[in-house]
Amino acid sequence: MHGPGDIVELADQPAGARETVAPVWHARLTALLAEVSREALQGEDLEEVLRRIVECLVRNLPVAIASIILLDDEGAHFVQEVWAGDLDLYPAELAHGWPVSVGAAGRCARTGEAQLITDVDTDPDYVPGNTKVRSEYLVPIRHRARLHGVLNIESTQPDFFYPEARDVFDAIADQIAGAIHLARVVAELESANRKLEALSMIDGLTGIANRRCFDQRLAAEWEWQSVEHRELAIVLIDADAFKPLNDAHGHLYGDECLRELARLCARFADGADDLVARFGGEELVLLLPDRSLEAAVALGEALRRDVEAAAMRHDNSAIAPYVTVSVGVASVTPTSGRSPDRLIAAADRALYAAKAQGRNRVVAAQVE
Repeated sequence: MHGPGDIVELADQPAGARETVAPVWHARLTALLAEVSREALQGEDLEEVLRRIVECLVRNLPVAIASIILLDDEGAHFVQEVWAGDLDLYPAELAHGWPVSVGAAGRCARTGEAQLITDVDTDPDYVPGNTKVRSEYLVPIRHRARLHGVLNIESTQPDFFYPEARDVFDAIADQIAGAIHLARVVAELESANRKLEALSMIDGLTGIANRRCFDQRLAAEWEWQSVEHRELAIVLIDADAFKPLNDAHGHLYGDECLRELARLCARFADGADDLVARFGGEELVLLLPDRSLEAAVALGEALRRDVEAAAMRHDNSAIAPYVTVSVGVASVTPTSGRSPDRLIAAADRALYAAKAQGRNRVVAAQVE
């Protein structure tokens, strides 16, 4: 077995003697790269991946400080630094970005080339991170054409970064570049999946939640309210004489009326856990946790009046010269022994009754 001391021992060897130690060196390098690769796969997010890598470097190599400094998408500012080491590092302020015009790390990013500093006191760009540091090696972290940032290794020895050591850090920088690229690809895929999941819950016509989203939220709220022993109400809204509306004014106008109804309904979903969704066809629904039947009926009546006030033209309605709605309301305190389908069935019965009684009205029903 070989440890961090192998590197120091190799540095102490004369040039000719180093050749005899080369197999040990390469074996150590191979093992280290494999460990860096394993650590890169363990992190839950990019910052944890980077932290595992720098801790791996400090654990396996006799370096005082190892840090990875990431660039923004434009490559103009360093925006994140993750480090580990035996010395305390006093990092530059990155809250607003550290421009690449500053520091040896900036020089590395600007030139795209590794920077060897054998005496930090004489380097014009060196920004002190710890007064005990005597030498520094900075390697660009590049994946194909993209420069992700800089690998920064600092040592308390002025002659630590001999050619073989630099070869190690160059290879590690390539490994880190691959890890960063993989982490970012995974993050982008997860973000894309979240967006797709969100889109799958939205009704394409009205922009509000769709039936799938409503069903999931109803099940979740039913379970939660059954634990809390609190009421759960739904308000089912149906546009009156919608087929005659399409016949008289065309489907595009009918679609615009549905969008306006959705906007009106959304104004009443003002609770933190309220939801407005398209239930199907010309039906919309409001899911209202912590609402009594009386409160839900009052809300439904206010909504019905707002739809009347919107005065959306309807030349083919037997009810009014404008669009009206029928509303069915139901509320219940959920229990684990009941199904949320009972709540929907009650609201549906109430909506049917509102239509049977002449439409443009609000009717409530008890959950059986």
